[in-house]
Amino acid sequence: MDRIDPAISLEQILDKAENNRFLSKNEIIYLLGIEKEDELQRIYEKARELRNRHFGNKIFLYGFVYFSTWCRNDCAFCYYRKSNEGSKRYRKSNREIMDTVMGLTESGVHLIDLTMGEDPKYYMNSSGFKPLFELIADIKSQTKLPVMISPGLASEENLTKFQAFGADWYACYQETHNEKLFNILRLEQSYEERFQSKLKANAAGLLIEEGILTGVGETPGDIAHSMECMRYLGANQVRVMSFVPQSGSTMESWPQAPRGQEIKIIAILRLVFPDKLIPASLDIDGVEGLQERLDAGANVITSIIPPEAGLAGVAQCSKDINEGYRTVQGITPVIEAMGLRKATTAEYRAWVDSEKSKTAMKWQKSGAVI
Repeated sequence: MDRIDPAISLEQILDKAENNRFLSKNEIIYLLGIEKEDELQRIYEKARELRNRHFGNKIFLYGFVYFSTWCRNDCAFCYYRKSNEGSKRYRKSNREIMDTVMGLTESGVHLIDLTMGEDPKYYMNSSGFKPLFELIADIKSQTKLPVMISPGLASEENLTKFQAFGADWYACYQETHNEKLFNILRLEQSYEERFQSKLKANAAGLLIEEGILTGVGETPGDIAHSMECMRYLGANQVRVMSFVPQSGSTMESWPQAPRGQEIKIIAILRLVFPDKLIPASLDIDGVEGLQERLDAGANVITSIIPPEAGLAGVAQCSKDINEGYRTVQGITPVIEAMGLRKATTAEYRAWVDSEKSKTAMKWQKSGAVI
C-alpha cells in the first residue's frame, strides 16, 4: 500500500512546481490522493499557469489516421486484439491514406499521426515496413507537416529508417510501468523490449511520446512510478487515457474508473512536465470532454478524425466521428470560448525543431551517435 509522508503539503508541492523542481514520488502520490474540490482547483489553476508560461494560449492539433486495425497481439484491454472475432478489421491503401492526410492538412492540423496495430502484413512480410517508409516520405513531401508513427514495437533498424524517411515522432505506449500489471495487460509481450524501443528511437533522432492507461488496476504508486519513467525516457509528449471497456476484450466487464482520475493525472503531468506536450484526447469522451482536459493543463488535441473516411478511433472506435465533431471545425468553438487559440503550423514546427535540437545535444553528450 502506498504511504504518504505526513510532512508533505499541497502548498509545498505547488511551490516546487512553480519553481520548476521535479516532484518526488511521494509528492505525486499525495496529489493523486486529493479529493477536496477547492484543492483540486488549485492544482488545475497551477497547471494552467505553467502551460501558459511555456506555451502561451497556443493549442496544437493532431490528425489521427488509424490505417490498419489488424494486430498480432492479444492485449487484454484492446478491442482489436487478435482473438476478438467481433472487431472491425481493415487496411487502408496508401492512396486512401494520402486522401485522408491531405484533407486533414487542409483542415489545419499540425501533425499527422499514423497509427496501426502490429499488423502481420508489416511484421511477417518480406517487404516489411517499406510501404510505410514510402508513405511517410510522400506525406512529408506533400504536406510539410511533422509525422508521428505509432507502429507498435519496432526494431532499431526500422526506427532509424522511420527517421531517415521523415518521421519526427515515435509513439509506443507502455500503458503501465508496473511490470506485473504490464504482463496482465499486454499478454506475451516483453516489458523491457517495449521500454527500450523508446530509448532507441530517441537516440535515432525521433521525439517520443509515452502514455499510460488509468483504471486498469494501477495504484497511485504505479502512476507516480510511470511519471519517473517518463522522465528517465526523456519523453517529449506524455499522456494518460481512461480505460474504456470494449466488447470482445478480456476486460469488457471491467468497471470504468471515474473520469476525474484522468483529469487529475493530466494536471499532475503538467506540474511534473511543465514544458512538454500533454494531449487531451477526443477518443474517450469526444468534444464534450475537451474543456475539462484543457482546463487541467493539456495543450494538444489528439484523435482528430475526418467523418466518412472509414477510420476508427482506439478507445472508442466510433465516438463522434461520423457526426463531424472530431474535426478542426468541430473543436474550434471550444478552444475559442476558453480564450485559447489554434497554434500556427510554423509555431508547432518551431517547437518540434527545438525539441529535436535538445535531443541531439543530450545524446551527443552521452556519447551516442545520432
